[in-house]
Amino acid sequence: MSAPLRVALIASNRFPLRQPFAGGLEAHVWQLARALADRGHDVSLFAAPGSDPGLGCDTLTVRELTLSAAALADSSMPAAAHMSDHHAYLSLMMSLARAGGGGYDVIHNHSLHHLPVAMAPMVPTPMLTTVHTPPTPWLESALLVTGGAGTRFAAVSRHTADAWSHAAPDVTVVPNGVDTNQWRLGPGGDELVWFGRITPEKAPHLAIEAARLANRPLVIAGPVSDQAYYEDLVAPGLGGRVRYAGHLRHDELSRLVGRSAAALVTPVWDEPYGLVVAEAMSCGTPVVAFARGGIPETVGRRSGRLVPPGDTAAMAAAIPEAIALSRPTVHEHAVAHCSAEAMVTAYLRLYRTMLDDPNGKNDDRLLHPPSRSRASAPSHRHLRTPSPAGHRPDLAGRS
Repeated sequence: MSAPLRVALIASNRFPLRQPFAGGLEAHVWQLARALADRGHDVSLFAAPGSDPGLGCDTLTVRELTLSAAALADSSMPAAAHMSDHHAYLSLMMSLARAGGGGYDVIHNHSLHHLPVAMAPMVPTPMLTTVHTPPTPWLESALLVTGGAGTRFAAVSRHTADAWSHAAPDVTVVPNGVDTNQWRLGPGGDELVWFGRITPEKAPHLAIEAARLANRPLVIAGPVSDQAYYEDLVAPGLGGRVRYAGHLRHDELSRLVGRSAAALVTPVWDEPYGLVVAEAMSCGTPVVAFARGGIPETVGRRSGRLVPPGDTAAMAAAIPEAIALSRPTVHEHAVAHCSAEAMVTAYLRLYRTMLDDPNGKNDDRLLHPPSRSRASAPSHRHLRTPSPAGHRPDLAGRS
């Protein structure tokens, strides 16, 4: 058996890793942290205060930002949330650089901020960065300046890897995974379901339209991340056979999805992966989805139906075909292609490749003594970063 690894996971400094999750990024890192800890690895976590204490992880220290009155009065002062992000990641990366990597074997960066990538060459520990979104200006700038030095890259889908290929040509695809013990095979039911963050790019109003065209009841679940969009386009469609169930915990949501006839997935942008697709299929609930982004990589003919983007009539017409699929077969497809077990195994293989790669292709720091030979950092660290309210700045999240 391979020796346990010391892994530092870098997530969002704004959103705690706890249920109900702010989005798919938080759900993904929570799942990965728990799975690594369950396999006996020593995991430390950078995430917002209030993250799930049951993960079995230490937390990394970053200092709160306290600006002087003069700095706050400066007319060029950026938004408070921007400064909070900047200070959180700057202090984290400086701490890792000064501590010689903190005694970790691997640092796994899931943040959407540019500083972990920009400062990766300063840290002597091998770093892996998983890209969860299409290219963003700040992150692309950091990658172009560093040339990718100091970090390897993984992507949640081939679609996302291809989107980054101009700046990061060597990207390993590791699809997101779901806990198939939590997202269990359900009995199905009469209602359709749409679940995810309620935002314009997720477009639940199109699911309402498709359900009405199909003359089927629909349940919508998820956090309202854009109140104006919800009030303008979603709320008017509620009532009658369409209801909003609220922002549910994982256990409540998995029961709802398992009792549904089919899941509608209606993005009007290119989903990097489509976590709700995997979650629905794990429950045996077939998916009817717009064929955008990474979604076609996950949905097969035995697990759902793909329809042209934005075509609600085609979606309505495909619903009966999807409902007729075998729920156990849909579940088996998810276990084979979308399980957390497969995801964690792939990441562990990649971690060990980073430590043992004899060519040092992407990380010349592998020529240095491995980080496990360094003195360990203190075992208990507390995160202290503000968590400003408001609409999340990224596009990652539940599809």
